Amino acid sequence: MPTVQGTYDPHFQPLIDALARRIDAGDEVGASLAIVQDGRMVVDVWGGHGDAERTTPWSEDTVTNVWSCTKTVTALAALIVHDRGLLDVHEKVATYWPEFAANGKADVEVRHLLAHTSGVPALDQPCAVEDLFDAEAAAARFAAQAPWWEPGTASGYHAINYGHLVGEVVRRVTGQSLKEFVATEIAGPLGADFTIGLPLDAYDRVSPIIAPTGVEMPPGVQPGPLAMRTLGGPPLHANVALTDAWRSADIGGVNGHGNARALATIQSAVSNGGVVGGHKLLGEETIDLIFDEQVSGPDLVLGAPLRWGIGYALVDPVTQPYLPEGRLCHWGGWGGSYVINDLDRRMTATYVMNRMSNGLLGSHRGEGYLRTLYGCLDA
Repeated sequence: MPTVQGTYDPHFQPLIDALARRIDAGDEVGASLAIVQDGRMVVDVWGGHGDAERTTPWSEDTVTNVWSCTKTVTALAALIVHDRGLLDVHEKVATYWPEFAANGKADVEVRHLLAHTSGVPALDQPCAVEDLFDAEAAAARFAAQAPWWEPGTASGYHAINYGHLVGEVVRRVTGQSLKEFVATEIAGPLGADFTIGLPLDAYDRVSPIIAPTGVEMPPGVQPGPLAMRTLGGPPLHANVALTDAWRSADIGGVNGHGNARALATIQSAVSNGGVVGGHKLLGEETIDLIFDEQVSGPDLVLGAPLRWGIGYALVDPVTQPYLPEGRLCHWGGWGGSYVINDLDRRMTATYVMNRMSNGLLGSHRGEGYLRTLYGCLDA
């Protein structure tokens, strides 16, 4: 059986070769790569194995937990609702969710949730991961908290609770939970194999994540002053993704399941003028909102310098020299997966894998694929 299977434009042969080399060398266990350009899937490949023991092949319909790549789908959901006129990202959160005004948060706007600047990046302790599994109950706890810094003045990465906050606003204005909205308004119409959580009928094709052995920050980056408080609210071990409770929950910040093809299909709405397969999800004005820079500077949780637009990160040329400047928005998942929307090239590129790297912000594998990808485009 070939190391890598699927279809691709020959122009991207070096990228497919890079994936094959990493699988053959054991650097990857199982992974998938996808690229949509001008609305057309030009790369859709996968390879390796779906389990740590390397006994089950990673197949065309294999899915896995994509961690914070889920946030890109959650952000898209909120932007779709904004585009439909049901939500204004510049409006106060309390307009739609009155309870959120408690404890000094009356002026927090929806855009602050989407840009990680709300001041509510995690639960006040004591708390446990089980406290997140009931999305509405968790949202009520977040609504009652006081902000940890002045909202709108800095970002503090909403590592786990992003979907609880944004998802509750979506629920209040649509009557659907975030999980339901993604299923009926995004993944379903687009035929994308992506879900918040994991339905029981998909258990037989899920690739269990292979947890990292530690956590590493990029060279020269120190955790921010709120790192311990945020990452301990609640503490999270990667292996929780293997539990039934996690898979049945609605955690729109981190428990989405899918593969590169599914993410590329969904996210190509951003790079392809809001249209995917004839379905219009966003208008151009809404897409432009993504590039309205909300904050730039050291993140209070991650410590790294970050630039946030509305719902997506924007390129920081110092920390991301492998990405071009311009109209590009992105984010990635714990362990190395990524979503890149490059509007200048009308391209969405995605990478999903099961073996997580130790990097809290990206991985050497993901960076390597992106360098190779842009080398193909520049050739």
